[in-house]
Amino acid sequence: MSEGEIPDTWWVTAMATIEPTTRREIVIPAPPYTVDDLLEFPDDGNRYELFNGSLLVSPSPTSPHQRAIYRLQRILDDAAPPELEPLATVNLRVTDKDYYIPDLVIVPADMDQLMYSPEDLQLAAEVVSPSTKMRDRVLKIDAYAAAGIPNYWRIELNEGPTLYAYELNGDTYDPPTAYKAGQVANLTTPFPVSFDPGDLERPRR
Repeated sequence: MSEGEIPDTWWVTAMATIEPTTRREIVIPAPPYTVDDLLEFPDDGNRYELFNGSLLVSPSPTSPHQRAIYRLQRILDDAAPPELEPLATVNLRVTDKDYYIPDLVIVPADMDQLMYSPEDLQLAAEVVSPSTKMRDRVLKIDAYAAAGIPNYWRIELNEGPTLYAYELNGDTYDPPTAYKAGQVANLTTPFPVSFDPGDLERPRR
C-alpha cells in the first residue's frame, strides 16, 4: 500500500452533528472509488482526491503552504484580465474516477461551479509539500496534461522557492521553465504576469 492510500477495509468514525456524545460509523465502499463515494467521506480536514479510482489523502496544508497559495492568488488577481480570476482549492472533476483539488486555478470569472471541468481551467498550480511531493512532481503532471489543462505551475518551497512553469504541447507538457527566488518570472500564459517567486514566502510588508 503506497503513501496516502487508505486500506480497503477502512472504517471512518465521525462525531454526530446533533448529539456530541453519540458516534456513527460510516462504511467507506471498497475501491475503486468514485466522486460520488467521496460525498460520503467525513469532513475531517483532510483533502481527498482520486486518481483512476485510487484514493489520495493529504493533511491540512501548513502555514508556509497556505501563505504561498494566498500570495500567489493575490499576484494573479492583480494581473488577471476581467474575464479570468484565480481561485484556491476548487473541485476538479476529470472523470467519475479522477478528481483533484488543485491549490490554485485560473478559471472564467463568470463561473460559479461546485465542480469544474478541465476545459474550464487555464492554469492549475500546486505548492509541493512533503505529503504531496510525488503526486505533484509526477502524477499530476501526467494527469493534468492528459486532461488538457494548458498550464501547470509547480512551486517548490524548499528550493528558495522555485516556480516550475509547464506549457501543454499536444497531450503532454514541454519540459518546465524554472524561475528561482531573486529572479523575476516573466510569464505570458494564461496572461502576462511578472513576479519574483521569493515573494511567495517573504514576511508581510
